[in-house]
Amino acid sequence: MTMIVTGGAGFIGANFLFYMRKTHPDTRLICVDKLTYAGNLSTLATVMDDPNFRFVKLDICDRVGVYQLFEEEKPDVVVNFAAESHVDRSIETPEVFLQTNVIGTETLMDACRRYGIQRYHQVSTDEVYGDLPLERPDLFFTEETPLHASSPYSASKASADLLVLAYHRTYGLPVTISRCSNNYGPYQFPEKLIPLMIANALADKPLPIYGRGENVRDWLYVEDHCKAIDAILQKGRVGQVYNVGGHNEMCNIDIVKRICKALDKPENLIVHVEDRKGHDMRYAIDPTKIHRELGWLPETKFGDGLQKTIQWYLDNSKWWQDIISGAYQDYYEKMYGKRAEV
Repeated sequence: MTMIVTGGAGFIGANFLFYMRKTHPDTRLICVDKLTYAGNLSTLATVMDDPNFRFVKLDICDRVGVYQLFEEEKPDVVVNFAAESHVDRSIETPEVFLQTNVIGTETLMDACRRYGIQRYHQVSTDEVYGDLPLERPDLFFTEETPLHASSPYSASKASADLLVLAYHRTYGLPVTISRCSNNYGPYQFPEKLIPLMIANALADKPLPIYGRGENVRDWLYVEDHCKAIDAILQKGRVGQVYNVGGHNEMCNIDIVKRICKALDKPENLIVHVEDRKGHDMRYAIDPTKIHRELGWLPETKFGDGLQKTIQWYLDNSKWWQDIISGAYQDYYEKMYGKRAEV
């Protein structure tokens, strides 16, 4: 089998490639990535020489390039991780998110229609559902929860989801969609909460927390997510959406305090900054459907996964230190540097 994995030089995509290489060594993996700021070719160093692996630097919005790749490789399966995914960046430049997340998805599916495909899988997010109130811990997102996006990022992902389902109904394209909760683990770009706090704490820098830090997220260890996608590809029903959650709800402030404790750093490094516009309060996934139909459940408890993640960043400091470039520092200063509360 030949599988195209878009966004494979990013956090979740790279971990999925490693998982597939370990569990399905006979599958030919074609990694497509534009190598924007969050795509890091060094992440793929361990698989670049594998005879069953090919890397292609390509923008999924490049219709000519995408069609040429499909012509060359004749893929059986496409898994689309490629996306602009940072909410703050979407507030600054919404058009970039619409281009990649919507037009890029359309381009891939048009190629699937033209050249034939066994399965197109869209990796989405629980953020398409909007948020849940903190005072209602009994409420969870199900696959039937109406889409109610809060940011340009989540709106672009919701748009892509609707387009994927429309291509299934209109053209009969064999599609599946997974909507996951917040991922964490190795190789995550250091603008996201957990790796950012680890890197800053190690350098004794301030730990910026939006608002009071009461926002709740459901945390999913990235390898558990990879196993869920594999299960959907093998056994999932065509045309269906599957929610993938970690059963690990945590407040942002509590996560940062855990990181401080694990690294033996003082909590007075925590700095509360002006809250994000339209900041969702709580995400919580009900993964009953994927468990009932496919037998998947998250295997990693948050405490264990966080410890493994912290240890990985300690053991691979060169990887993330090389990423923190001047361009990233300019962005970091813009987003956090002038928003600290006095």
